[in-house]
Amino acid sequence: MRRRVLPGLPLALGITLVYVAIIVVLPLAALIFKAASLGPADYWRIVSSDRAFASYRVTVLCALAATVFNLLFGMALAWVLVRYRFPGRRLVDALVDLPFALPTAVAGIALTTLFATNGWFGGPLSHLGIKVAYTPLGIIVAMSFTSIPFIVRTVQPVLEELDPALEEAGQTLGASDLSIFVGVILPLLTPALLAGVSLSFARSLGEFGAIIFIAGNQPFSTEITALLAFIRLEEYDYPASAAIASVMLLTAFVMLAFTNLMQARALRYTARG
Repeated sequence: MRRRVLPGLPLALGITLVYVAIIVVLPLAALIFKAASLGPADYWRIVSSDRAFASYRVTVLCALAATVFNLLFGMALAWVLVRYRFPGRRLVDALVDLPFALPTAVAGIALTTLFATNGWFGGPLSHLGIKVAYTPLGIIVAMSFTSIPFIVRTVQPVLEELDPALEEAGQTLGASDLSIFVGVILPLLTPALLAGVSLSFARSLGEFGAIIFIAGNQPFSTEITALLAFIRLEEYDYPASAAIASVMLLTAFVMLAFTNLMQARALRYTARG
C-alpha cells in the first residue's frame, strides 16, 4: 500500500473545508445574495449616493495614510527589535501584539481619552493647533494602532533570517549603508512588506470598534463606510447595508489580488537575484 504523507489527511482536509465553508464562505455568500436582491438601479443608487461616496473617501484616504505610517514606523520598529539589544526589548516586542489582544472598543475608548483636548496627548497637541479626536486624524490614529502589528510581524521574521554575509559583502565592496539597504536588504524584504501592507490596509478598511469612539461620526466628514453600513442595519434596511458592505468586500478582494500578484513578481525577482 502507498503510504500517505500525512495520516488522516482526507478527514483533516474535509473538516477544514467544512469549517471554511461555514465560517467564511457562508457569511460572504449571504452578503452577496442579500445585495443581489436589489435591482441594478437600486443597487447603484445606494452605493453611489453622496453620503456613501463621502464615506468611501474618508475610509480609503485614512486607511492609506495609516498604512503609509505603519509601513515606515513598523519597518523601523521591526529593524530595532531584530538588530539591537536594549533594556525592555522583550516588553516592547510583547506590546506590538497588544492591538491583537485588546478589544477594539476598548482601544477606541483609550485612544479617545488620550487624544481628547483634555487628554495626555491631546492637550499638548491642542496648544499647537492640532486636534486629533473627532477628526479624520483620529481615524488615522485608530487605524494605525489596530493594524501596525501586521507590518512588524511579517517583516521581523525575514529580518531575523537574513544572512549577514550579504551585508558584509556590500561593505567589503565599499557600498554605503544606504546602498546596502536599498540594493540588498530591501529587495529581500519586499514580499514580506507587500504582505504586511496588504493586511494592514485591509484591516484599516474594515476597522469599526476603535474608530467610532474617536471619529465623531459626522456624515461627509468623519463617517466611515463600516459605520454607514451599520447605520443602515440599525434602520432595518438590510439590502442597503449589504450593498454598502459589498463595496468594501469588493475593494478588499481587488486589493488582495493585486498585492498577491505584486508579491509573486517580487518573489520571482528575488529568486532570480
